[in-house]
Amino acid sequence: MKLYNTMTRQKEEFVPLEEGKVKMYVCGPTVYNFIHIGNARPMIVFDTVRRYFEYKGYEVNFVSNFTDVDDKIIKKAMEEGVTADEIASRYIEECKKDMADMNVKPATVHPLATQEIPGMIAMIQELIDKGYAYEKNGTVYYRTRKFKDYGKLSHKNLDDLQSGGRELLVSGQDEKEDSLDFVLWKPKKDGEPYWQSPWSNGRPGWHIECSEMSRKYLGEQIDIHAGGEDLVFPHHENEIAQSEACNGVEFARYWLHNGFLNIDNKKMSKSLGNFRTVREIGKQYDLQVLRFFMLSAHYRSPLNFSADLMEASKNGLERIVNAVDNLKYLRSLAKTEEMSDEEKAQAEKTEEYVKAFEEAMDDDFNTADAVTAIFELVKYANTTAGEESSAAYLNVLFDQIVKLSDVLGLIVDKKEEMLDDDIEALIEERQQARKEKNFKRADEIRDELLAKGIILKDTREGVQWKRA
Repeated sequence: MKLYNTMTRQKEEFVPLEEGKVKMYVCGPTVYNFIHIGNARPMIVFDTVRRYFEYKGYEVNFVSNFTDVDDKIIKKAMEEGVTADEIASRYIEECKKDMADMNVKPATVHPLATQEIPGMIAMIQELIDKGYAYEKNGTVYYRTRKFKDYGKLSHKNLDDLQSGGRELLVSGQDEKEDSLDFVLWKPKKDGEPYWQSPWSNGRPGWHIECSEMSRKYLGEQIDIHAGGEDLVFPHHENEIAQSEACNGVEFARYWLHNGFLNIDNKKMSKSLGNFRTVREIGKQYDLQVLRFFMLSAHYRSPLNFSADLMEASKNGLERIVNAVDNLKYLRSLAKTEEMSDEEKAQAEKTEEYVKAFEEAMDDDFNTADAVTAIFELVKYANTTAGEESSAAYLNVLFDQIVKLSDVLGLIVDKKEEMLDDDIEALIEERQQARKEKNFKRADEIRDELLAKGIILKDTREGVQWKRA
Protein backbone atom coordinates (compact mmCIF):
# COMPACT_ATOMS: atom_id res chain seq x y z
CA MET A 1 0.00 0.00 0.00
CA LYS A 2 1.43 3.36 -1.06
CA LEU A 3 0.61 6.71 0.59
CA TYR A 4 1.51 10.18 -0.65
CA ASN A 5 3.49 11.76 2.19
CA THR A 6 3.28 15.57 2.28
CA MET A 7 6.59 15.58 4.16
CA THR A 8 8.57 13.95 1.33
CA ARG A 9 6.23 14.95 -1.51
CA GLN A 10 6.21 11.42 -2.88
CA LYS A 11 4.37 8.13 -2.56
CA GLU A 12 5.86 5.78 0.00
CA GLU A 13 5.17 2.18 0.96
CA PHE A 14 3.15 2.08 4.18
CA VAL A 15 5.06 0.35 6.98
CA PRO A 16 3.32 0.56 10.38
CA LEU A 17 5.23 1.31 13.58
CA GLU A 18 3.65 -1.80 15.06
CA GLU A 19 2.72 -4.86 12.99
CA GLY A 20 -1.03 -4.99 12.24
CA LYS A 21 -1.81 -1.67 13.94
CA VAL A 22 -2.35 1.90 12.73
CA LYS A 23 -2.20 4.96 14.98
CA MET A 24 -3.94 7.83 13.21
CA TYR A 25 -4.74 11.41 14.27
CA VAL A 26 -7.07 13.67 12.27
CA CYS A 27 -7.61 17.32 13.20
CA GLY A 28 -11.31 17.82 13.92
CA PRO A 29 -13.55 20.90 13.59
CA THR A 30 -13.86 24.00 15.75
CA VAL A 31 -17.42 23.74 17.03
CA TYR A 32 -19.12 27.14 16.86
CA ASN A 33 -21.73 26.43 14.18
CA PHE A 34 -23.05 23.64 11.95
CA ILE A 35 -20.23 22.00 10.02
CA HIS A 36 -19.88 23.08 6.39
CA ILE A 37 -19.08 20.89 3.41
CA GLY A 38 -15.43 21.92 3.60
CA ASN A 39 -15.33 20.28 7.07
CA ALA A 40 -17.10 17.24 5.63
CA ARG A 41 -14.39 16.42 3.10
CA PRO A 42 -11.62 15.38 5.55
CA MET A 43 -14.21 13.61 7.71
CA ILE A 44 -15.37 11.46 4.79
CA VAL A 45 -11.93 11.01 3.22
CA PHE A 46 -10.10 9.91 6.35
CA ASP A 47 -13.02 7.79 7.56
CA THR A 48 -12.64 5.94 4.24
CA VAL A 49 -8.87 5.60 4.80
CA ARG A 50 -9.61 4.13 8.22
CA ARG A 51 -12.22 1.74 6.78
CA TYR A 52 -9.75 0.49 4.16
CA PHE A 53 -7.08 -0.19 6.76
CA GLU A 54 -9.68 -2.16 8.74
CA TYR A 55 -10.72 -4.02 5.58
CA LYS A 56 -7.04 -4.99 5.18
CA GLY A 57 -7.05 -6.40 8.71
CA TYR A 58 -5.37 -3.57 10.63
CA GLU A 59 -6.48 -2.55 14.10
CA VAL A 60 -6.91 1.22 13.80
CA ASN A 61 -6.69 3.58 16.76
CA PHE A 62 -8.35 6.64 15.21
CA VAL A 63 -8.29 9.87 17.22
CA SER A 64 -10.07 13.03 16.06
CA ASN A 65 -10.55 15.99 18.38
CA PHE A 66 -13.13 18.71 18.82
CA THR A 67 -11.68 22.20 19.34
CA ASP A 68 -14.17 23.44 21.93
CA VAL A 69 -12.38 26.61 23.08
CA ASP A 70 -11.59 29.24 20.45
CA ASP A 71 -12.13 32.94 19.61
CA LYS A 72 -15.03 32.06 17.27
CA ILE A 73 -16.79 30.02 19.97
CA ILE A 74 -16.35 32.84 22.49
CA LYS A 75 -17.68 35.42 19.98
CA LYS A 76 -20.76 33.28 19.24
CA ALA A 77 -21.38 32.80 22.99
CA MET A 78 -21.22 36.55 23.61
CA GLU A 79 -23.62 37.21 20.71
CA GLU A 80 -26.15 34.75 22.18
CA GLY A 81 -25.55 35.66 25.83
CA VAL A 82 -24.64 32.09 26.80
CA THR A 83 -21.45 30.35 27.92
CA ALA A 84 -18.78 29.16 25.47
CA ASP A 85 -19.30 25.66 26.87
CA GLU A 86 -22.99 25.79 25.91
CA ILE A 87 -22.12 26.75 22.31
CA ALA A 88 -19.44 24.04 22.02
CA SER A 89 -21.66 21.32 23.55
CA ARG A 90 -24.55 22.22 21.25
CA TYR A 91 -22.51 22.10 18.07
CA ILE A 92 -20.58 18.95 19.03
CA GLU A 93 -23.95 17.17 19.20
CA GLU A 94 -25.04 18.68 15.88
CA CYS A 95 -21.71 17.69 14.31
CA LYS A 96 -22.11 14.11 15.52
CA LYS A 97 -25.59 13.97 13.92
CA ASP A 98 -24.19 15.13 10.58
CA MET A 99 -21.30 12.67 10.82
CA ALA A 100 -23.74 9.81 11.48
CA ASP A 101 -25.85 10.86 8.48
CA MET A 102 -22.70 10.83 6.31
CA ASN A 103 -21.94 7.34 7.74
CA VAL A 104 -18.69 8.59 9.30
CA LYS A 105 -17.73 6.15 12.05
CA PRO A 106 -17.17 7.62 15.53
CA ALA A 107 -13.46 7.94 16.32
CA THR A 108 -11.87 5.53 18.78
CA VAL A 109 -11.57 8.67 20.93
CA HIS A 110 -13.03 12.15 20.32
CA PRO A 111 -11.05 14.23 22.86
CA LEU A 112 -12.26 17.71 23.77
CA ALA A 113 -9.57 20.36 24.11
CA THR A 114 -11.09 21.78 27.31
CA GLN A 115 -10.84 18.40 29.06
CA GLU A 116 -7.13 18.01 28.24
CA ILE A 117 -5.77 21.35 29.49
CA PRO A 118 -3.74 19.94 32.44
CA GLY A 119 -1.80 17.82 29.91
CA MET A 120 -1.24 20.88 27.69
CA ILE A 121 0.11 22.88 30.65
CA ALA A 122 2.48 20.00 31.45
CA MET A 123 3.66 19.86 27.82
CA ILE A 124 4.25 23.62 27.72
CA GLN A 125 6.27 23.34 30.93
CA GLU A 126 8.39 20.59 29.35
CA LEU A 127 9.12 22.90 26.40
CA ILE A 128 10.11 25.73 28.77
CA ASP A 129 12.37 23.35 30.74
CA LYS A 130 14.09 22.25 27.51
CA GLY A 131 14.63 25.84 26.37
CA TYR A 132 12.14 25.69 23.50
CA ALA A 133 9.66 28.10 25.08
CA TYR A 134 9.66 31.24 27.21
CA GLU A 135 7.16 33.37 29.12
CA LYS A 136 6.54 37.13 28.73
CA ASN A 137 3.83 38.89 30.78
CA GLY A 138 1.74 35.73 31.15
CA THR A 139 2.06 34.64 27.50
CA VAL A 140 4.20 31.63 26.63
CA TYR A 141 5.89 31.59 23.21
CA TYR A 142 7.67 28.83 21.27
CA ARG A 143 11.23 29.60 20.08
CA THR A 144 10.75 28.72 16.42
CA ARG A 145 14.39 29.18 15.39
CA LYS A 146 15.58 26.79 18.10
CA PHE A 147 13.83 23.92 16.28
CA LYS A 148 16.30 23.33 13.45
CA ASP A 149 13.85 21.43 11.20
CA TYR A 150 11.12 24.09 11.26
CA GLY A 151 9.52 24.28 7.80
CA LYS A 152 10.26 20.66 6.81
CA LEU A 153 6.56 19.81 6.25
CA SER A 154 5.48 22.97 4.43
CA HIS A 155 8.89 23.29 2.73
CA LYS A 156 9.08 26.92 3.85
CA ASN A 157 12.36 28.63 4.67
CA LEU A 158 12.55 30.56 7.96
CA ASP A 159 14.24 33.55 6.37
CA ASP A 160 11.55 33.71 3.67
CA LEU A 161 8.90 33.65 6.40
CA GLN A 162 10.72 36.47 8.20
CA SER A 163 10.60 38.64 5.08
CA GLY A 164 7.11 37.49 4.16
CA GLY A 165 5.44 40.02 6.42
CA ARG A 166 2.86 39.83 9.16
CA GLU A 167 0.28 37.71 7.30
CA LEU A 168 2.33 34.57 7.97
CA LEU A 169 2.96 35.36 11.61
CA VAL A 170 1.00 35.19 14.83
CA SER A 171 0.03 38.57 16.27
CA GLY A 172 1.51 39.98 19.47
CA GLN A 173 5.05 39.91 18.16
CA ASP A 174 6.10 43.04 20.11
CA GLU A 175 6.85 40.91 23.18
CA LYS A 176 8.49 38.10 21.25
CA GLU A 177 12.19 37.39 21.08
CA ASP A 178 11.62 36.73 17.37
CA SER A 179 8.66 37.65 15.18
CA LEU A 180 8.39 33.99 14.06
CA ASP A 181 7.71 32.69 17.58
CA PHE A 182 4.16 31.45 18.13
CA VAL A 183 1.86 31.29 21.16
CA LEU A 184 1.57 28.24 23.45
CA TRP A 185 -0.42 29.93 26.23
CA LYS A 186 -2.24 33.28 26.33
CA PRO A 187 -3.75 35.27 29.21
CA LYS A 188 -7.52 35.67 29.35
CA LYS A 189 -9.39 38.76 28.22
CA ASP A 190 -12.47 40.05 30.05
CA GLY A 191 -15.42 37.69 29.78
CA GLU A 192 -13.41 34.81 28.32
CA PRO A 193 -13.26 31.30 29.79
CA TYR A 194 -9.91 30.60 31.44
CA TRP A 195 -7.84 28.02 33.28
CA GLN A 196 -5.17 28.49 35.93
CA SER A 197 -1.57 27.93 34.89
CA PRO A 198 1.89 28.79 36.30
CA TRP A 199 2.07 31.75 33.88
CA SER A 200 -1.38 33.33 33.94
CA ASN A 201 -5.10 32.61 34.06
CA GLY A 202 -5.76 31.96 30.39
CA ARG A 203 -6.02 29.27 27.76
CA PRO A 204 -3.77 27.28 25.42
CA GLY A 205 -2.81 28.20 21.88
CA TRP A 206 -4.49 26.12 19.17
CA HIS A 207 -1.39 24.20 18.04
CA ILE A 208 -0.44 22.75 21.44
CA GLU A 209 -3.91 21.19 21.77
CA CYS A 210 -3.36 18.63 19.01
CA SER A 211 0.22 17.86 20.09
CA GLU A 212 -0.94 16.99 23.60
CA MET A 213 -4.08 15.05 22.60
CA SER A 214 -2.16 13.02 20.02
CA ARG A 215 0.53 12.15 22.58
CA LYS A 216 -2.00 11.22 25.28
CA TYR A 217 -4.16 8.92 23.17
CA LEU A 218 -1.66 7.57 20.61
CA GLY A 219 1.79 7.94 22.14
CA GLU A 220 4.86 10.00 21.26
CA GLN A 221 5.08 8.67 17.71
CA ILE A 222 2.18 7.94 15.37
CA ASP A 223 1.76 6.36 11.96
CA ILE A 224 -0.47 8.92 10.23
CA HIS A 225 -1.41 12.54 10.87
CA ALA A 226 -4.07 13.91 8.54
CA GLY A 227 -6.23 16.94 7.80
CA GLY A 228 -7.05 19.53 5.16
CA GLU A 229 -4.21 21.07 3.17
CA ASP A 230 -4.97 24.45 4.77
CA LEU A 231 -3.55 22.99 8.02
CA VAL A 232 -0.06 22.21 6.61
CA PHE A 233 1.12 25.68 7.64
CA PRO A 234 1.22 26.85 10.30
CA HIS A 235 -0.83 24.31 12.31
CA HIS A 236 0.85 21.03 11.40
CA GLU A 237 4.27 22.65 11.08
CA ASN A 238 3.90 23.96 14.63
CA GLU A 239 2.64 20.61 15.92
CA ILE A 240 5.82 18.98 14.61
CA ALA A 241 8.00 21.63 16.25
CA GLN A 242 6.24 21.20 19.62
CA SER A 243 5.96 17.40 19.59
CA GLU A 244 9.46 16.60 18.34
CA ALA A 245 11.13 19.13 20.65
CA CYS A 246 9.19 17.71 23.59
CA ASN A 247 9.33 13.98 22.83
CA GLY A 248 12.69 13.70 21.08
CA VAL A 249 11.33 11.40 18.34
CA GLU A 250 9.80 11.82 14.87
CA PHE A 251 6.18 12.85 15.44
CA ALA A 252 4.36 11.20 12.51
CA ARG A 253 5.63 8.81 9.85
CA TYR A 254 3.15 9.88 7.15
CA TRP A 255 1.32 13.16 6.60
CA LEU A 256 -1.89 13.03 4.50
CA HIS A 257 -3.74 16.16 3.36
CA ASN A 258 -6.95 16.48 1.35
CA GLY A 259 -7.38 19.14 -1.31
CA PHE A 260 -9.63 22.19 -1.15
CA LEU A 261 -13.35 22.22 -1.92
CA ASN A 262 -14.78 24.97 -4.11
CA ILE A 263 -18.42 25.87 -4.75
CA ASP A 264 -19.29 26.45 -8.41
CA ASN A 265 -15.59 27.02 -9.10
CA LYS A 266 -15.26 29.67 -6.38
CA LYS A 267 -13.77 29.47 -2.90
CA MET A 268 -16.52 28.97 -0.32
CA SER A 269 -17.11 32.08 1.79
CA LYS A 270 -19.97 33.77 3.58
CA SER A 271 -19.26 37.06 1.78
CA LEU A 272 -19.86 35.40 -1.61
CA GLY A 273 -23.10 33.85 -0.35
CA ASN A 274 -21.97 30.34 -1.36
CA PHE A 275 -21.40 29.00 2.16
CA ARG A 276 -23.11 25.60 2.44
CA THR A 277 -23.58 23.58 5.61
CA VAL A 278 -23.92 19.81 5.64
CA ARG A 279 -27.33 20.26 7.30
CA GLU A 280 -28.53 22.37 4.35
CA ILE A 281 -27.30 19.78 1.84
CA GLY A 282 -29.12 17.11 3.88
CA LYS A 283 -32.44 18.86 3.18
CA GLN A 284 -31.89 18.41 -0.56
CA TYR A 285 -30.13 15.06 -0.70
CA ASP A 286 -29.53 11.92 1.31
CA LEU A 287 -26.06 12.63 2.75
CA GLN A 288 -24.90 9.34 1.24
CA VAL A 289 -25.00 11.28 -2.05
CA LEU A 290 -22.63 13.89 -0.55
CA ARG A 291 -20.32 11.08 0.56
CA PHE A 292 -20.40 9.51 -2.92
CA PHE A 293 -19.65 12.93 -4.44
CA MET A 294 -16.66 13.47 -2.12
CA LEU A 295 -15.21 10.07 -3.08
CA SER A 296 -15.70 10.61 -6.82
CA ALA A 297 -12.38 12.49 -7.00
CA HIS A 298 -8.96 11.67 -5.58
CA TYR A 299 -8.68 13.10 -2.07
CA ARG A 300 -5.63 15.24 -2.91
CA SER A 301 -7.33 16.87 -5.91
CA PRO A 302 -9.26 20.11 -5.60
CA LEU A 303 -12.98 19.31 -5.74
CA ASN A 304 -15.74 21.50 -7.13
CA PHE A 305 -19.21 21.28 -5.60
CA SER A 306 -22.13 22.05 -7.88
CA ALA A 307 -25.79 21.06 -8.34
CA ASP A 308 -24.94 19.21 -11.57
CA LEU A 309 -22.21 17.14 -9.93
CA MET A 310 -24.49 16.30 -6.99
CA GLU A 311 -27.19 15.12 -9.41
CA ALA A 312 -24.61 12.97 -11.20
CA SER A 313 -23.54 11.54 -7.83
CA LYS A 314 -27.17 10.81 -6.92
CA ASN A 315 -27.62 8.91 -10.18
CA GLY A 316 -24.34 7.04 -9.73
CA LEU A 317 -25.23 5.91 -6.22
CA GLU A 318 -28.71 4.85 -7.39
CA ARG A 319 -27.13 2.61 -10.03
CA ILE A 320 -25.40 0.63 -7.28
CA VAL A 321 -28.44 0.60 -4.95
CA ASN A 322 -30.74 -0.53 -7.79
CA ALA A 323 -28.37 -3.37 -8.70
CA VAL A 324 -28.35 -4.55 -5.07
CA ASP A 325 -32.16 -4.32 -4.87
CA ASN A 326 -32.44 -6.32 -8.09
CA LEU A 327 -30.16 -9.05 -6.71
CA LYS A 328 -32.33 -9.26 -3.58
CA TYR A 329 -35.45 -9.56 -5.76
CA LEU A 330 -33.87 -12.28 -7.93
CA ARG A 331 -32.80 -14.11 -4.80
CA SER A 332 -36.44 -14.29 -3.68
CA LEU A 333 -37.26 -15.98 -7.00
CA ALA A 334 -34.30 -18.40 -7.05
CA LYS A 335 -35.34 -21.96 -7.82
CA THR A 336 -32.00 -23.56 -7.01
CA GLU A 337 -29.56 -23.07 -4.14
CA GLU A 338 -26.29 -24.45 -5.55
CA MET A 339 -24.21 -22.87 -8.31
CA SER A 340 -23.83 -24.49 -11.69
CA ASP A 341 -20.31 -24.97 -13.10
CA GLU A 342 -20.85 -21.96 -15.35
CA GLU A 343 -21.86 -19.83 -12.35
CA LYS A 344 -18.82 -20.99 -10.39
CA ALA A 345 -16.61 -19.67 -13.20
CA GLN A 346 -18.60 -16.41 -13.24
CA ALA A 347 -18.29 -16.10 -9.46
CA GLU A 348 -14.51 -16.48 -9.74
CA LYS A 349 -14.43 -13.65 -12.26
CA THR A 350 -15.88 -11.24 -9.67
CA GLU A 351 -12.50 -11.43 -7.90
CA GLU A 352 -11.03 -9.43 -10.81
CA TYR A 353 -13.21 -6.48 -9.82
CA VAL A 354 -12.25 -6.88 -6.16
CA LYS A 355 -8.59 -6.89 -7.22
CA ALA A 356 -9.10 -3.71 -9.30
CA PHE A 357 -10.78 -2.06 -6.30
CA GLU A 358 -7.92 -3.00 -3.96
CA GLU A 359 -5.27 -1.88 -6.44
CA ALA A 360 -6.97 1.52 -6.66
CA MET A 361 -7.15 1.87 -2.88
CA ASP A 362 -3.59 0.60 -2.41
CA ASP A 363 -2.44 3.44 -4.70
CA ASP A 364 -2.83 6.32 -2.22
CA PHE A 365 -6.54 5.64 -1.66
CA ASN A 366 -7.70 6.37 -5.19
CA THR A 367 -11.42 6.27 -4.44
CA ALA A 368 -12.35 7.52 -7.93
CA ASP A 369 -10.90 4.35 -9.51
CA ALA A 370 -12.30 2.24 -6.65
CA VAL A 371 -15.81 3.53 -7.50
CA THR A 372 -15.16 2.66 -11.15
CA ALA A 373 -14.32 -0.92 -10.10
CA ILE A 374 -17.65 -1.13 -8.23
CA PHE A 375 -19.49 0.17 -11.31
CA GLU A 376 -17.82 -2.52 -13.43
CA LEU A 377 -18.91 -5.16 -10.90
CA VAL A 378 -22.47 -3.77 -10.99
CA LYS A 379 -22.48 -3.97 -14.78
CA TYR A 380 -21.23 -7.58 -14.57
CA ALA A 381 -23.97 -8.44 -12.06
CA ASN A 382 -26.65 -6.85 -14.23
CA THR A 383 -25.55 -8.85 -17.28
CA THR A 384 -24.94 -12.26 -15.67
CA ALA A 385 -27.72 -12.48 -13.06
CA GLY A 386 -31.28 -13.39 -13.99
CA GLU A 387 -34.36 -15.34 -12.95
CA GLU A 388 -32.60 -18.64 -13.61
CA SER A 389 -29.63 -17.78 -11.36
CA SER A 390 -28.98 -19.83 -8.24
CA ALA A 391 -29.29 -18.28 -4.78
CA ALA A 392 -25.60 -19.01 -4.15
CA TYR A 393 -24.46 -17.09 -7.25
CA LEU A 394 -26.75 -14.15 -6.49
CA ASN A 395 -25.36 -14.09 -2.93
CA VAL A 396 -21.78 -13.87 -4.25
CA LEU A 397 -22.66 -10.85 -6.42
CA PHE A 398 -24.67 -9.22 -3.64
CA ASP A 399 -21.98 -9.75 -1.00
CA GLN A 400 -19.15 -8.45 -3.21
CA ILE A 401 -20.96 -5.21 -4.13
CA VAL A 402 -22.09 -4.54 -0.56
CA LYS A 403 -18.65 -5.36 0.90
CA LEU A 404 -16.73 -3.03 -1.44
CA SER A 405 -19.30 -0.25 -1.07
CA ASP A 406 -19.06 -0.57 2.71
CA VAL A 407 -15.29 0.03 2.55
CA LEU A 408 -16.16 3.41 1.02
CA GLY A 409 -18.81 3.94 3.69
CA LEU A 410 -21.61 3.72 1.12
CA ILE A 411 -24.82 2.08 2.36
CA VAL A 412 -26.22 0.34 -0.71
CA ASP A 413 -28.29 -2.38 0.98
CA LYS A 414 -31.24 -0.22 1.98
CA LYS A 415 -33.21 -1.66 4.88
CA GLU A 416 -36.93 -1.27 4.32
CA GLU A 417 -38.31 1.17 6.85
CA MET A 418 -41.10 -0.21 9.04
CA LEU A 419 -44.47 1.52 8.99
CA ASP A 420 -45.68 3.11 12.23
CA ASP A 421 -48.70 0.77 12.38
CA ASP A 422 -46.43 -2.31 12.12
CA ILE A 423 -44.23 -0.97 14.93
CA GLU A 424 -47.25 -0.30 17.18
CA ALA A 425 -48.60 -3.81 16.47
CA LEU A 426 -45.31 -5.43 17.53
CA ILE A 427 -45.13 -3.26 20.67
CA GLU A 428 -48.69 -4.36 21.55
CA GLU A 429 -47.71 -8.01 21.02
CA ARG A 430 -44.66 -7.47 23.26
CA GLN A 431 -46.83 -5.95 26.01
CA GLN A 432 -49.17 -8.95 25.83
CA ALA A 433 -46.19 -11.35 25.99
CA ARG A 434 -44.93 -9.59 29.12
CA LYS A 435 -48.36 -9.84 30.75
CA GLU A 436 -48.30 -13.56 30.05
CA LYS A 437 -44.73 -13.68 31.48
CA ASN A 438 -43.46 -14.86 28.07
CA PHE A 439 -40.27 -12.83 28.48
CA LYS A 440 -38.45 -14.78 25.78
CA ARG A 441 -40.93 -13.59 23.14
CA ALA A 442 -40.91 -10.04 24.57
CA ASP A 443 -37.11 -9.92 24.22
CA GLU A 444 -37.29 -11.34 20.68
CA ILE A 445 -39.66 -8.53 19.64
CA ARG A 446 -37.41 -5.88 21.20
CA ASP A 447 -34.39 -7.33 19.34
CA GLU A 448 -36.36 -7.56 16.08
CA LEU A 449 -37.34 -3.88 16.32
CA LEU A 450 -33.80 -2.86 17.28
CA ALA A 451 -32.44 -4.67 14.20
CA LYS A 452 -34.77 -2.50 12.11
CA GLY A 453 -33.56 0.68 13.78
CA ILE A 454 -36.42 1.06 16.28
CA ILE A 455 -35.42 1.83 19.88
CA LEU A 456 -37.90 1.13 22.70
CA LYS A 457 -38.02 2.90 26.06
CA ASP A 458 -40.24 1.58 28.87
CA THR A 459 -41.69 4.45 30.93
CA ARG A 460 -44.45 4.86 33.53
CA GLU A 461 -46.66 6.30 30.81
CA GLY A 462 -46.10 3.24 28.63
CA VAL A 463 -43.70 2.24 25.88
CA GLN A 464 -42.09 5.03 23.86
CA TRP A 465 -40.24 4.37 20.63
CA LYS A 466 -38.03 6.26 18.21
CA ARG A 467 -36.11 5.56 15.00
CA ALA A 468 -32.35 5.29 15.48
